[in-house]
Amino acid sequence: MTYIGIIITFVFINNFILTQFLGLCPFIGVSKNVDSAVGMGFAVTFVMSIASLTTWAIYRWLLVPLNLGFLQTITFILVIAALVQLVEMVIQKISPPLYKALGIYLPLITTNCAVLGIALIAVRSGYNALESFIAGFAAGLGFLLAIVLMSTLREKLDAEWVPRPFRGTPIAFITGGLMALAFMAFDKALLRNLIG
Repeated sequence: MTYIGIIITFVFINNFILTQFLGLCPFIGVSKNVDSAVGMGFAVTFVMSIASLTTWAIYRWLLVPLNLGFLQTITFILVIAALVQLVEMVIQKISPPLYKALGIYLPLITTNCAVLGIALIAVRSGYNALESFIAGFAAGLGFLLAIVLMSTLREKLDAEWVPRPFRGTPIAFITGGLMALAFMAFDKALLRNLIG
């Protein structure tokens, strides 16, 4: 698959939040305002990109040669946890307000199944190092796109009248479901038509 194909696939066709339904905790929890959503989106994009490349290297150069492929999941989780700690320390130093706004959701990137998912997909798809990095980056962009769209919609919904039983989280889930339906219009046929 071409690099453009990988980007289109992970941003639109296999968007981790809206078509794979992975990473919903920060999607619902952090999407209350656009600033927090953008910060979380960039943090997840960075972690996904670096995690995909790092886990690919560890798998190819360490686990496969030592015949330890069965340890890939636990190894990948440890790598992701280390990267998230790094991101958390950097955000805390650079932008304390963003660090405070992200709250508990920032360390939860460690357990975000979307990050582990892209690392496993990149290895199991046989991607090379650059393809793994691009897949991680594209999956992060898909996450960023979904969470920013959701936060924009939630800010608008907060300013509008919503029936009492649907206020807050219920309308967020309904909105997310409608967004997921919209993203289901993107499919493999679209990818073939776009890049041949």
